[in-house]
Amino acid sequence: MKVLVTGAAGFIGYSMSEKLLNSGHEVVGIDNINDYYDVHLKEARLEKLTAHKDFSFIELDLENGAELSRILKQTGIKKVIHLAAQAGVRYSLENPQAYINSNINGFLNVLEACRRHKIDHLIYASSSSVYGANRQLPFSVHDNVDHPLSLYAATKKANELMAHTYSSLYGLPTTGLRFFTVYGPWGRPDMALFKFTKSILEEEPIEIYNNGNMLRDFTYIDDITESIFRLLHKPAESNPKWDGMQPDPGTSYAPYKVYNIGNNNPVNLMEFIHAIEEATGKTAIKQFLPLQAGDVPETYADVEDLYRDINFRPSTEIRTGIRKFIEWYTDYYELRNLSCDKQNEVKLSEKS
Repeated sequence: MKVLVTGAAGFIGYSMSEKLLNSGHEVVGIDNINDYYDVHLKEARLEKLTAHKDFSFIELDLENGAELSRILKQTGIKKVIHLAAQAGVRYSLENPQAYINSNINGFLNVLEACRRHKIDHLIYASSSSVYGANRQLPFSVHDNVDHPLSLYAATKKANELMAHTYSSLYGLPTTGLRFFTVYGPWGRPDMALFKFTKSILEEEPIEIYNNGNMLRDFTYIDDITESIFRLLHKPAESNPKWDGMQPDPGTSYAPYKVYNIGNNNPVNLMEFIHAIEEATGKTAIKQFLPLQAGDVPETYADVEDLYRDINFRPSTEIRTGIRKFIEWYTDYYELRNLSCDKQNEVKLSEKS
């Protein structure tokens, strides 16, 4: 099977591509390699993927809808995993236009290309951020999510609405995945685990928001990719029991479905930090700050629909996942520093 993965140089996109390749599938990856965070990290992920004979890469911005459509036509791909997006709650306060360009305009182009080329199944990334001001826990896909707290969250909710429109109008099977705080090897530098680990190892202060009174449903990357892999073979279908008088936001009369993918076990932020301290053997220098605009104090995923439909629920224990991340982190930066040292030696020898 050949699959298109957007955002292939990103954290989840890279990990999903590797999962597919290791399972014997062909992957066409696209990414615009933007500089939202360290481009070297994206290039390193791509270097690992291109070592696979069944991986091909095309550098492309999803705002180029015509080229995206051409790729689907040329490759004959029938399954698309759309993971490209402008991520980050706080950055959406600084650069809102980037979220409209990527998450709205880019997603529209994905939907249009999938419609034109009669894709069998579109899986796309949503976010737990869509729950916004919702305080009913655990968060359920069957609850309304009409009160986002950031533009990032609003664009992800908009993606779900756009997907439903295309499922309804054109019969395009779409599956939206609300990810809950994904972490693990090859993660994003703007995420808490990456930032905390870097600061703790360098003996710099870490910023702890809401004075540490935060609960997060941290979800290990392997649990994310296993969920997507199983769902890829289960296209969304119409819910025959759907009632327009009492609509269910998680399903539809159209081939449309939304799932939570979370660990179903919220962890206190201070416990999370303590696990990093244990794994690094260092004590964090803590700087306590108030809750930031756009943040929610607690996330907690109801994953019963996911378990019912694919017989799988994320379950990686937080200390296990953090240990694996820190092992990767130290190995990656040790190798990168060695590479930089060699490059400097070459430059010095050339000058002499």
